[in-house]
Amino acid sequence: MNILGVWDGHDAGAALLINGRIVAAINEERLTRRKLEVRFPRQAIAACLEIGGLKPDAVQFVAACTSDIAKTLSRVLPSTKEAYYQVRRRKAAPGAWASLKRYAKYRMTEWPPNALSRAVSRWALARDLHRSGIANARLNIYDHHECHAAAAAYASGFATAVVITMDGVGDGRSASVSRFRDGRLDLLAFTPARCSPGVFFEHVTHLLNMRELEDEGKVMALSDYASPVEDDLNAMLPLLTAPELQFVTAMPASRLAAPLKKILWRFPNEQFALMAQRTLERACVDLVTHALQATGERRVALAGGIASNIKVNRRVRLLPGVEDVFVFPHMGDGGLAVGAAAIARADLGEEQPPLLESMALGPEYDRATIERALSTRQVRYRACENIGDAVADLVANERVVLWLQGRMEYGPRSLGQRSVLARPDRPALRDRLNLVLKRRVWYQPFCPSLLESEARRLLADFTGTANRHMTMAYMAAHEHRGALSGVINVDGSCRPQMVPDDDPGPFADLLRGLRARIGVGAVLNTSFNLHGSPLVCTPDEALDVFAACGADAIAVGPFLAMTDSGLTR
Repeated sequence: MNILGVWDGHDAGAALLINGRIVAAINEERLTRRKLEVRFPRQAIAACLEIGGLKPDAVQFVAACTSDIAKTLSRVLPSTKEAYYQVRRRKAAPGAWASLKRYAKYRMTEWPPNALSRAVSRWALARDLHRSGIANARLNIYDHHECHAAAAAYASGFATAVVITMDGVGDGRSASVSRFRDGRLDLLAFTPARCSPGVFFEHVTHLLNMRELEDEGKVMALSDYASPVEDDLNAMLPLLTAPELQFVTAMPASRLAAPLKKILWRFPNEQFALMAQRTLERACVDLVTHALQATGERRVALAGGIASNIKVNRRVRLLPGVEDVFVFPHMGDGGLAVGAAAIARADLGEEQPPLLESMALGPEYDRATIERALSTRQVRYRACENIGDAVADLVANERVVLWLQGRMEYGPRSLGQRSVLARPDRPALRDRLNLVLKRRVWYQPFCPSLLESEARRLLADFTGTANRHMTMAYMAAHEHRGALSGVINVDGSCRPQMVPDDDPGPFADLLRGLRARIGVGAVLNTSFNLHGSPLVCTPDEALDVFAACGADAIAVGPFLAMTDSGLTR
């Protein structure tokens, strides 16, 4: 069976399963070059089919997601979501009715699907699929939170687990608690959209003059720079709680902006962020605790936008009795296409091989294509017998190197296919990267990639299995913080990618080479893009960034290109 998963909302994308195995997954932003694309993922569908070697008419089953009233209207009138996209990304002015429109948007997204919205969504999706050449496939539309849960459960590798989804809104819900066993998901409880933890944090993000659905990680990072606020002084705590298996807000989440604005008037931005982070952590930990008590499970699988909050995830991992935590690596709505396809696979009774063996699920470019791109640029380049070892030399000598190898990553993290690399122990170089290349706020930390054996040595709170996908916070051991000083936050935390020591790929070669040269098998690894743009996909895009950003070198496939001046000069 050829199953195509499709998501046509925020961070639209597609995924292709052939005979139960995922062969491709891509988000539309990587191809249209519009960050967090909202339009129907025509290019992502075409790319998945090309990678899978299929014609559009070979797709037998399409698994889509979400049929609530707001989503259905956006399918019928795509201009509405485009208008919101332009304002949210600060590409257009909000206009005179911005506050009213914002309130109406939140109220409308609380409405669950009904028979009419399901029928209209089916019609609109069939229309868009037909335009992509997919006319005869069976089409199913699944529940938003069931898709999040399925992605986490089937990718976790757990035989049994409690599965928790937490996000803004989708199909009238904002969170769910399920039990996974015998290859099946059983829903235990859900939180209605009116009590959304995601909308609570969106309001906080917006009030701090950041972009909701995009900059929530900045709020989390900013919170580390606040002076402490005791719980009895934190007026946010009563606004979001989890007394049982549901989140509860003090009023409908759509109305939380007003009390939050009053709190912000009394506190500096850093403390406001800290209070919000503390409120979110406490509510999420309470929900997970109740779920563990209700099920007796010791493993937790997480998905949904809130699961991108690595400090929440760390608190869950360190709960008493928790044996392991898995966070679906594309935890936000951008991962819904995989979740929908996973449900379809189970519904069709297909074989259940591991859903996610690698996040390298995008396009790959052969040697001839790479060299053709290089030959059109005014750069010096050479082929290397071992590109990882060659780049380790440069990084050890404090050079900044751009890195494009193999298939593009699926999801928000750079995992050794499309990366910007530097030494992990140079705060000055980190700051220079932030200001000149990434052009981000100064308090946003970079992350390390490191060999698994190094993670066990360097991190003070390593528990569970190795985290391969940068989905969790850990604390660096005090005695090793100097070696990781360029990739830890002010509180000593970091978000590491742990690479198997025996991995045969070039990225592991690089880490082994750095261990031999600087004594630590770790590297600063940040996403290969300019600020506000998606991760690069093609060699040409990579070379465009190289020309614009001032890095010292670029490793594309087996080729290494150098510049005579760079960030470190």
